[in-house]
Amino acid sequence: MKPLRRFFDWIAPYFEKGGKCEKFYPVYEVIDSFFYTPAEVTKGTCHVRDAVDLKRVMSAVLVALIPCTLMAMYNTGMQANSAMQAMVNQDKMAYAWQVDADSALQQQVTDGKIKIARAYGWRAEVMTALELKYDPNNVLDCFVHGALYFLPIYIVCMITGILWEMVFCVVRGHELSEGFFVTGLLIPLVMPATIPLWQVVAATSFAVVIGKEVFGGTGRNFLNIALVARAYLFFAHAADISGDKVWTAVDGYTGATPLGQAMTAQVGKSVETITAAPGAASWWDSFLGTIPGSMGETSTLACLIGAAILVIAGVASWRIMASMLVGALAVAALFMAVGSDANPMYELPPHWHLVLGGFAFGMVFMATDPVTATVTRPGQFIYGALIGGLIIVVRVLNPGFPEGTMLAILLGNVFAPLIDYYVVRANIRRRASGYA
Repeated sequence: MKPLRRFFDWIAPYFEKGGKCEKFYPVYEVIDSFFYTPAEVTKGTCHVRDAVDLKRVMSAVLVALIPCTLMAMYNTGMQANSAMQAMVNQDKMAYAWQVDADSALQQQVTDGKIKIARAYGWRAEVMTALELKYDPNNVLDCFVHGALYFLPIYIVCMITGILWEMVFCVVRGHELSEGFFVTGLLIPLVMPATIPLWQVVAATSFAVVIGKEVFGGTGRNFLNIALVARAYLFFAHAADISGDKVWTAVDGYTGATPLGQAMTAQVGKSVETITAAPGAASWWDSFLGTIPGSMGETSTLACLIGAAILVIAGVASWRIMASMLVGALAVAALFMAVGSDANPMYELPPHWHLVLGGFAFGMVFMATDPVTATVTRPGQFIYGALIGGLIIVVRVLNPGFPEGTMLAILLGNVFAPLIDYYVVRANIRRRASGYA
């Protein structure tokens, strides 16, 4: 690493004040600080010294996201491989078209069973080069196949976001924040595997420019950036992020998420519809995450592992998570007790709500965003309970949109400053009355 350090030191004068490339110092700084710790140190006595800085906080979040990322790649591949095998086994078609317009799936009969013989397209070429098949029971087959869908979305998102960040850093003359390295991973995790890459560019651009930079940049946004990107796609390109055709990366295959199945079930049969064949999903399947959905949101187990890491590291608030959990359980139990003769979502048990949709992922990684959440301790309990309750309200009472996590957290972000304001005012009044 010494030659690299010497190279950075050699080009540094060109980017520092007075150099020919002074205007592009933020670009140099982000690359240098990616490999090395910043050289600046505190010299005065009026600074607060703490081992925790933005880079360490973001590093903790990235580590916490590893289980969800690994599960995203595995489950995406497993769902695709299972769907491809099911379409062939059911003899619905001789060729099942994948996401790419030029990729197809051939079948062959082996030992009396119809199996996938060959696929076409760049993903298939990679799978063939690695001598991998499309076996839904093979972990490596599923993981690599899923990675071929996840990684392009992640790379495009990171390139788009960092380019926008650099533009604003150059214009404003400040250093590039490490915050987008987390946001750039969160955005792909809340997307379906079939999302077009140009829409990833559009959503990331909207989220970074409109959701953050127009308000001043990192630490000044009042809405969660990843959810702003998802909200943009939901309202601008709803057909590509909702419905029954986007959750499995096989074109021509239709399969609703368990939450969507519950929404369309007959009254009295919401759980039975989720657990019945075809595409049966037990509560444990939903908890582990082997169900259709956005790539990184399906596994409650992976989210809980991430929650433990964030709480132990002191990065996320356990108060928000706990109150959000209690709020969701309470409202779901209330709807279940009230019942309905026309809406099957009323009867969905509270423990099922916790493992379906993006509830767990939103609770751990979205609602606890320190920039957009409440900061007062009483406010965190109120904020979490508000979001948890709103998620269930949207799921149960909105007939056109079975998932409520995104909308509830964004609405909670809007109310967070107001909640903190009234908590602080209440503390001032209580202390003032004590001295009266």
